[in-house]
Amino acid sequence: MHDGRGPMMREIPLGVYVPGHSVIHRAAPGWKFIGLVVFIAVVSFASSAPLHGLSAIGVLFLAYAVAGIPIATAAKQVGPLLPFLAFLGLFLWWQSGWIVALTMFFKLLACVMAATLLTLTTTVEALLQSIEHGLQPLNRIGVPVDLISLAIALTIRLIPLMIATVEESLHARTARGAGFSLAAFGVPVVIRSLRRAEMTGEALLARGAVD
Repeated sequence: MHDGRGPMMREIPLGVYVPGHSVIHRAAPGWKFIGLVVFIAVVSFASSAPLHGLSAIGVLFLAYAVAGIPIATAAKQVGPLLPFLAFLGLFLWWQSGWIVALTMFFKLLACVMAATLLTLTTTVEALLQSIEHGLQPLNRIGVPVDLISLAIALTIRLIPLMIATVEESLHARTARGAGFSLAAFGVPVVIRSLRRAEMTGEALLARGAVD
């Protein structure tokens, strides 16, 4: 089944939807989103040892199996974030010891896996429609529901694009044979991100989405 996304979007985090008929696929997007928020809250505040985070990851492996998500697809979605989590874990190890580092690493990995499972089993359109529908009662008190939904849509869309920009900068640096330089890596990322933000703003103004 073709999902209407380009090849690039099928390779980067939050850019993949895997069609299916599992109980997880069939669950209402709004309830899945609420479940994700609750799961992240529980993992964040109730996990105080590495075993707790590992238990949460084990539950997610079971959920991935129930949803029928291919291992290769899941790995491509979660994999690009592992170096960042590993770097953070090493920093915490240096600062607070290995127990704290492992606990935080497993907690963050569980949260990333849960968020990825949501995007793998829910189309962005269905999720946004559900969020907008859930926020409709706030219209009565003057809350700009349309703008909030638009902000969520842009956030979901720009996260994978931002990660893609980082990967492009890393590949370009490698192709040039340049050693690691924070400036050489960070400046292109910042410039491309600012350009994308400017183009997004111009597009929104042209469509009358913002004043």
